[in-house]
Amino acid sequence: MRDHTKLRAFELADELALAIYKMTSAFPKEEIYGITSQMRRAAVSVPSNIVEGCTRESHTEYLRFLEIAFGSLRELHYQFSLSARLGYPRKESIEICEKLLVETEKVLASLMRSLRKS
Repeated sequence: MRDHTKLRAFELADELALAIYKMTSAFPKEEIYGITSQMRRAAVSVPSNIVEGCTRESHTEYLRFLEIAFGSLRELHYQFSLSARLGYPRKESIEICEKLLVETEKVLASLMRSLRKS
């Protein structure tokens, strides 16, 4: 079993989930069951799937959970972009989350690439 706490991808995904929760707390109340809920679910899905993948014995299963995490990350990136275009996040939240999204995507993609090669 792998230790998810030693993965940079997990650290970034966890930090991103916290940032998304903080950012969406300022969204309009009428969005609580809309984009707020969708973004929070996707944000939590990323580190959750990394953690679950780390419990799998099979290399193939581990990689599959990382792929699911990456899909949730891309979904979150779109939702973030949409919310920014709607004017929901504060400017400082946009900068923080955008940086975290991009870095998390790069690190997670690199991890998956390295696993595919081995």
